[in-house]
Amino acid sequence: MGVFVCPLCGNSNELYIGKKKDGSKYCRYCLSFQGEEVNSKRLVYAKTKFKLDYSLSKEQEIVAKQVVKAVNEGKNVLIHAICGAGKTELVYEAMEVALNEGKQVGFVIPRRDVVIELRERIRKAFPNIQVNAVYGGNTTYLTGDIIVLTAHQLYRYPKYFDLLIFDEIDAFPYVNNDLLERMFIRATKGNYIMLSATPTASFIKRLKRDGVVLTLFTRFHKHPLPVPRFVRRFSIFQYAYIVDTLRRFRKENKPTLVFVPTIATAETLFKALRPFVKHGNFVHSKVSNRREIIKDFVEGKYKYLVTTSVLERGVTIPNLQVVIYKADAWLYDEATIVQISGRVGRKAEAPHGEVILIGEKLTPAIAAAIKNIEEKNAHL
Repeated sequence: MGVFVCPLCGNSNELYIGKKKDGSKYCRYCLSFQGEEVNSKRLVYAKTKFKLDYSLSKEQEIVAKQVVKAVNEGKNVLIHAICGAGKTELVYEAMEVALNEGKQVGFVIPRRDVVIELRERIRKAFPNIQVNAVYGGNTTYLTGDIIVLTAHQLYRYPKYFDLLIFDEIDAFPYVNNDLLERMFIRATKGNYIMLSATPTASFIKRLKRDGVVLTLFTRFHKHPLPVPRFVRRFSIFQYAYIVDTLRRFRKENKPTLVFVPTIATAETLFKALRPFVKHGNFVHSKVSNRREIIKDFVEGKYKYLVTTSVLERGVTIPNLQVVIYKADAWLYDEATIVQISGRVGRKAEAPHGEVILIGEKLTPAIAAAIKNIEEKNAHL
């Protein structure tokens, strides 16, 4: 009898192969991926043209044309662009071309909250076509002209997408997840485009072998990325420094995100800050009403939020400042610090801001992140 290969995820490792009572084999590696698979495609489609409320920069237009050219040549693409470069807008023209050829387009994001936000952005850019979001708890409508979905929903779409775009390939839970990577390849019928501000050197090398790597190291407003500043403080003095910093930012009317490495730390730090700095709150993945809290923060009800990595990506707030508490924790690698720093200065009307890293020691990751951003800024 031949080796069992899972038809869903391609696993053939016997360690993850089980046997049913009837002797037939099944895969334990992807056992949690259960649900309806989609086979129906868009049969009727309207011609579309994306629209933006602003013009792309010259650099953005060049990269967007290069993306279309590569996809038309049947090549996969990696766009390596700094935070705030406008990565999403770089693929709109390629999406438009694919849609007008009657092709199926998908847009993958690792996290549900960002899927919801991105669906609205794409709907605004493509107002005359159907854009649906698919994520855990929202799987009633699985088809559409453009499907925005989490990586965990890719298993529903075997060889389905003529053009599949994946933003934030370096983010949890996709990064270093062999199973989700297999699901992504399985869902791709045609070509894919991957977007990242912090791709690994090995990933860049891999894409160059049979695809195209495009770079954009300037933000659309032509201002540099804020360079993080490391502040060494010990024990209770870290709390005192954050209190002083939040009070300063509040006087300057600058909203602030205080990043922490764990859920427990988020709640503990907020309890310590609340008596000294009013008009704040905290969010993490276990906070059921976090979308409401984030909305209130964006609208100015809260002056600061203590947050875990749930706000590491996909948030754009004018005049935002960032503090990373316990920046020397193992969780904060180079890519994570760069991504968090990229939350600051994203708006043309407020292109500057502060990124303050508080810890007891200057780690290699902190030093590497500072060097990474300084090197990117050198392209200006």
